[in-house]
Amino acid sequence: MRAMILAAGRGERMRPLTDHTPKPLLPVAGKPLIVHHLEALRSAGFGEIVINTGHLGDRLPAALGDGRAWDIRIAYSPEPPDALETGGGIFQALPLLGPEPFLVVNGDVWTDYPFKRLPATISGLAHLVLVDNPPHHPEGDFSLTGAGRVEAAPARRLTFSGLSVLHPELFAGCEPGRFPLGPLLRRAMATRQVTGEHYAGLWRDIGTPQRLAELDRELRQRTTVGHS
Repeated sequence: MRAMILAAGRGERMRPLTDHTPKPLLPVAGKPLIVHHLEALRSAGFGEIVINTGHLGDRLPAALGDGRAWDIRIAYSPEPPDALETGGGIFQALPLLGPEPFLVVNGDVWTDYPFKRLPATISGLAHLVLVDNPPHHPEGDFSLTGAGRVEAAPARRLTFSGLSVLHPELFAGCEPGRFPLGPLLRRAMATRQVTGEHYAGLWRDIGTPQRLAELDRELRQRTTVGHS
Protein backbone atom coordinates (compact mmCIF):
# COMPACT_ATOMS: atom_id res chain seq x y z
CA MET A 1 0.00 0.00 0.00
CA ARG A 2 1.23 3.48 -0.88
CA ALA A 3 0.86 6.50 1.37
CA MET A 4 0.17 10.18 0.80
CA ILE A 5 1.07 13.04 3.13
CA LEU A 6 -1.04 16.17 2.65
CA ALA A 7 1.39 19.06 2.80
CA ALA A 8 0.09 21.75 0.43
CA GLY A 9 -1.88 24.02 2.78
CA ARG A 10 -1.00 27.63 3.48
CA GLY A 11 -1.24 27.37 7.27
CA GLU A 12 -2.82 30.78 7.82
CA ARG A 13 -3.35 30.20 11.55
CA MET A 14 0.35 29.39 11.92
CA ARG A 15 1.54 32.75 10.64
CA PRO A 16 4.09 34.25 10.92
CA LEU A 17 5.84 30.86 11.23
CA THR A 18 4.52 29.78 7.82
CA ASP A 19 5.39 33.00 6.00
CA HIS A 20 8.72 31.48 5.01
CA THR A 21 8.37 27.80 5.93
CA PRO A 22 5.69 25.27 4.87
CA LYS A 23 3.84 24.06 7.95
CA PRO A 24 5.01 20.41 7.59
CA LEU A 25 8.63 21.60 7.77
CA LEU A 26 8.22 23.41 11.09
CA PRO A 27 10.47 21.75 13.68
CA VAL A 28 9.08 19.61 16.48
CA ALA A 29 11.44 17.98 18.98
CA GLY A 30 14.42 18.61 16.76
CA LYS A 31 13.08 17.52 13.39
CA PRO A 32 10.48 18.74 10.87
CA LEU A 33 6.93 17.65 11.60
CA ILE A 34 6.71 15.77 8.30
CA VAL A 35 9.84 13.77 9.14
CA HIS A 36 8.02 12.25 12.12
CA HIS A 37 5.51 10.90 9.57
CA LEU A 38 8.21 9.65 7.20
CA GLU A 39 9.96 7.75 9.99
CA ALA A 40 6.72 6.24 11.28
CA LEU A 41 5.61 5.22 7.79
CA ARG A 42 8.97 3.65 7.02
CA SER A 43 8.96 1.68 10.28
CA ALA A 44 5.48 0.43 9.37
CA GLY A 45 6.75 -0.91 6.05
CA PHE A 46 5.66 1.84 3.66
CA GLY A 47 8.21 2.36 0.92
CA GLU A 48 6.44 4.63 -1.58
CA ILE A 49 5.11 7.99 -0.38
CA VAL A 50 3.45 10.81 -2.28
CA ILE A 51 3.61 14.36 -0.94
CA ASN A 52 1.55 17.17 -2.42
CA THR A 53 3.06 20.65 -2.39
CA GLY A 54 1.52 24.10 -2.67
CA HIS A 55 2.53 27.04 -0.47
CA LEU A 56 6.33 27.41 -0.72
CA GLY A 57 6.18 24.03 -2.43
CA ASP A 58 9.79 24.01 -3.61
CA ARG A 59 10.97 23.90 0.01
CA LEU A 60 9.70 20.36 0.57
CA PRO A 61 11.65 18.62 -2.23
CA ALA A 62 14.68 20.71 -1.26
CA ALA A 63 14.46 19.49 2.34
CA LEU A 64 13.38 15.88 1.78
CA GLY A 65 14.79 14.98 -1.63
CA ASP A 66 13.75 11.67 -3.13
CA GLY A 67 13.42 9.96 0.25
CA ARG A 68 16.60 7.91 0.18
CA ALA A 69 17.63 9.34 3.57
CA TRP A 70 14.78 7.26 5.03
CA ASP A 71 15.10 4.34 2.60
CA ILE A 72 11.84 5.27 0.90
CA ARG A 73 10.79 6.71 -2.45
CA ILE A 74 9.07 10.09 -2.42
CA ALA A 75 7.03 11.39 -5.37
CA TYR A 76 5.74 14.96 -5.37
CA SER A 77 2.41 16.26 -6.65
CA PRO A 78 2.81 20.03 -7.18
CA GLU A 79 -0.23 22.28 -6.80
CA PRO A 80 -0.81 26.03 -7.24
CA PRO A 81 0.29 28.21 -4.30
CA ASP A 82 -3.31 28.38 -3.02
CA ALA A 83 -3.51 24.56 -3.21
CA LEU A 84 -6.43 22.37 -4.34
CA GLU A 85 -7.95 21.57 -0.93
CA THR A 86 -7.87 18.02 0.37
CA GLY A 87 -10.15 16.40 -2.20
CA GLY A 88 -8.66 18.15 -5.21
CA GLY A 89 -5.14 17.46 -4.04
CA ILE A 90 -5.71 13.74 -3.58
CA PHE A 91 -7.59 13.51 -6.89
CA GLN A 92 -4.68 15.11 -8.75
CA ALA A 93 -2.25 12.65 -7.11
CA LEU A 94 -4.25 9.51 -7.99
CA PRO A 95 -1.97 8.57 -10.94
CA LEU A 96 0.93 8.44 -8.45
CA LEU A 97 -1.04 6.39 -5.92
CA GLY A 98 -2.18 3.54 -8.16
CA PRO A 99 -5.42 1.56 -8.39
CA GLU A 100 -5.44 0.08 -4.87
CA PRO A 101 -6.48 1.64 -1.54
CA PHE A 102 -3.88 4.02 -0.12
CA LEU A 103 -3.11 5.65 3.21
CA VAL A 104 -3.61 9.40 3.63
CA VAL A 105 -2.35 11.42 6.57
CA ASN A 106 -2.49 15.16 7.16
CA GLY A 107 0.93 16.75 7.28
CA ASP A 108 -0.08 19.02 10.15
CA VAL A 109 -0.97 16.37 12.72
CA TRP A 110 1.20 14.27 15.02
CA THR A 111 0.19 10.86 16.31
CA ASP A 112 1.67 7.67 17.71
CA TYR A 113 -0.95 5.63 15.84
CA PRO A 114 0.76 2.45 14.53
CA PHE A 115 0.34 2.85 10.77
CA LYS A 116 0.84 -0.87 10.20
CA ARG A 117 -2.51 -1.42 11.93
CA LEU A 118 -4.44 0.18 9.08
CA PRO A 119 -6.19 -2.32 6.77
CA ALA A 120 -4.62 -2.82 3.35
CA THR A 121 -8.01 -3.83 2.01
CA ILE A 122 -11.21 -2.06 3.00
CA SER A 123 -14.89 -2.88 2.88
CA GLY A 124 -16.21 0.10 0.93
CA LEU A 125 -14.60 3.32 -0.19
CA ALA A 126 -12.93 4.65 2.96
CA HIS A 127 -11.69 3.69 6.41
CA LEU A 128 -11.28 6.57 8.88
CA VAL A 129 -9.38 6.82 12.14
CA LEU A 130 -11.42 8.85 14.63
CA VAL A 131 -10.14 10.34 17.88
CA ASP A 132 -11.63 11.97 20.96
CA ASN A 133 -12.70 15.56 20.36
CA PRO A 134 -9.94 18.04 21.23
CA PRO A 135 -10.79 21.23 23.12
CA HIS A 136 -10.67 23.33 19.94
CA HIS A 137 -13.15 21.02 18.14
CA PRO A 138 -15.65 19.86 20.79
CA GLU A 139 -18.51 19.14 18.36
CA GLY A 140 -16.59 16.42 16.49
CA ASP A 141 -17.14 15.32 12.90
CA PHE A 142 -18.66 11.84 12.53
CA SER A 143 -20.30 9.06 14.52
CA LEU A 144 -18.98 5.51 14.81
CA THR A 145 -21.50 2.69 15.08
CA GLY A 146 -21.00 -0.53 17.00
CA ALA A 147 -20.67 -2.30 13.66
CA GLY A 148 -17.65 -0.19 12.75
CA ARG A 149 -19.47 2.04 10.26
CA VAL A 150 -18.90 5.78 10.15
CA GLU A 151 -21.96 8.00 9.81
CA ALA A 152 -22.65 11.70 9.52
CA ALA A 153 -25.36 11.30 12.18
CA PRO A 154 -25.75 13.73 15.08
CA ALA A 155 -25.15 10.98 17.64
CA ARG A 156 -22.03 11.10 19.81
CA ARG A 157 -19.43 12.38 17.46
CA LEU A 158 -15.71 11.86 17.30
CA THR A 159 -13.11 13.90 15.41
CA PHE A 160 -11.65 12.75 12.10
CA SER A 161 -7.93 12.47 12.77
CA GLY A 162 -6.81 13.19 9.21
CA LEU A 163 -5.63 9.58 8.96
CA SER A 164 -7.46 7.24 6.60
CA VAL A 165 -7.33 4.56 3.95
CA LEU A 166 -9.12 5.64 0.79
CA HIS A 167 -10.10 3.74 -2.35
CA PRO A 168 -9.57 5.58 -5.65
CA GLU A 169 -13.21 4.87 -6.51
CA LEU A 170 -14.18 7.37 -3.80
CA PHE A 171 -13.27 10.02 -6.39
CA ALA A 172 -15.32 8.57 -9.24
CA GLY A 173 -16.93 11.37 -11.26
CA CYS A 174 -14.68 14.09 -9.87
CA GLU A 175 -13.16 16.74 -12.10
CA PRO A 176 -9.73 18.35 -11.71
CA GLY A 177 -9.73 21.45 -9.57
CA ARG A 178 -10.17 22.69 -6.04
CA PHE A 179 -12.64 20.79 -3.84
CA PRO A 180 -12.87 19.40 -0.28
CA LEU A 181 -12.83 15.76 0.77
CA GLY A 182 -15.71 16.00 3.27
CA PRO A 183 -18.61 15.88 0.80
CA LEU A 184 -17.17 12.78 -0.86
CA LEU A 185 -16.93 11.03 2.51
CA ARG A 186 -20.48 12.01 3.45
CA ARG A 187 -21.77 10.74 0.10
CA ALA A 188 -20.06 7.41 0.74
CA MET A 189 -21.41 7.31 4.32
CA ALA A 190 -24.93 7.65 2.96
CA THR A 191 -24.48 4.30 1.17
CA ARG A 192 -22.67 2.64 4.11
CA GLN A 193 -19.35 2.66 2.29
CA VAL A 194 -17.23 4.07 5.12
CA THR A 195 -15.77 2.07 7.99
CA GLY A 196 -13.79 3.39 10.90
CA GLU A 197 -12.11 2.91 14.23
CA HIS A 198 -11.65 4.91 17.41
CA TYR A 199 -8.06 5.53 18.42
CA ALA A 200 -7.53 6.53 22.04
CA GLY A 201 -3.78 7.07 21.81
CA LEU A 202 -1.84 10.27 21.27
CA TRP A 203 -2.97 12.61 18.52
CA ARG A 204 -2.33 16.30 18.13
CA ASP A 205 -3.64 18.76 15.54
CA ILE A 206 -0.90 21.34 15.00
CA GLY A 207 -3.07 24.26 13.94
CA THR A 208 -1.57 27.16 15.87
CA PRO A 209 1.89 28.24 17.09
CA GLN A 210 0.75 27.53 20.64
CA ARG A 211 -0.18 23.92 19.86
CA LEU A 212 3.12 23.50 17.99
CA ALA A 213 5.02 24.70 21.06
CA GLU A 214 2.97 22.43 23.34
CA LEU A 215 3.74 19.39 21.19
CA ASP A 216 7.43 20.28 21.11
CA ARG A 217 7.53 20.42 24.93
CA GLU A 218 5.55 17.20 25.24
CA LEU A 219 7.80 15.20 22.91
CA ARG A 220 10.99 16.56 24.46
CA GLN A 221 9.72 15.62 27.92
CA ARG A 222 8.89 12.10 26.71
CA THR A 223 12.38 11.78 25.27
CA THR A 224 13.95 12.98 28.51
CA VAL A 225 11.89 10.55 30.59
CA GLY A 226 12.68 7.73 28.19
CA HIS A 227 16.42 8.28 28.63
CA SER A 228 16.36 8.84 32.38
